Amino acid sequence: MKGKCEKCDRPATVHMTEIIGGEKIEKHLCEQCAMTAGITIKANVPISQMLEDFVLATSNAPEEAPLSCDYCGITFSEFRSKGLLGCPNDYDALERQLLPLLRRAQEGADHHVGKVPSRAGDDQARQTNILRLRAQLRDAVAAENYELAARLRDHIKEVEP
Repeated sequence: MKGKCEKCDRPATVHMTEIIGGEKIEKHLCEQCAMTAGITIKANVPISQMLEDFVLATSNAPEEAPLSCDYCGITFSEFRSKGLLGCPNDYDALERQLLPLLRRAQEGADHHVGKVPSRAGDDQARQTNILRLRAQLRDAVAAENYELAARLRDHIKEVEP
């Protein structure tokens, strides 16, 4: 990092990096030369405000219309405010926004990984395992990974009653 202003010999206190046409351009200026160049310096700006300004300034994506369910009409913001979904179709209609929340709630998994009551016994654990294997089989077939699909099919046959 340069210690002196590019335009005068005062200490540089404003350090900027710009990418123009794929080329990295660094500027090191003192506060006065920066003001002369039209660079405004905001003191004590919260980091959250700086990030918000950056995202707004660099966002080129067009505004998307809020997703809503075709059956019940609930939007994601309505779900967020009430904490309730309107119908089973909402999982499909709002999938893009719900999936990160569900993964966070299920410790990174995209299926339920909750506890099984101890009184449920081995039968419940076996049924859960079969459901998990079938889901993996569907994913393997969808990904055209037929070797894995064949192994999963054989394993399901072994564990099914």
